[in-house]
Amino acid sequence: MTKPGEVYKVDLGYGGKIRMMVVVSRYDMDAPRSLSLCVPITSAYRGSDYEVALASAPFLRVQSYANVQGLQAIQDHELIGPIGMVYGSVFEAIKDALKFSMELE
Repeated sequence: MTKPGEVYKVDLGYGGKIRMMVVVSRYDMDAPRSLSLCVPITSAYRGSDYEVALASAPFLRVQSYANVQGLQAIQDHELIGPIGMVYGSVFEAIKDALKFSMELE
């Protein structure tokens, strides 16, 4: 079971690339499916409101960003880790970017 803010590695099958992703779905022990909503982490910054700068962390080699436009449902058994955590104001900024992207405010 994943928790919001946890960072995992995921093999997305794009030419063998393994990408880090931040779990944004709520913690729910009674969820009907074993899925987590995840936002990919990227080093490619395009200056949009869909990207959130991540704080320096041991699992990040370079300045990185959470790209909420890449939101995906990932089966929990495909998640490798957790390898780290995003929390505090940075995680709140990711949630705000998700709200913006889906017009939830």
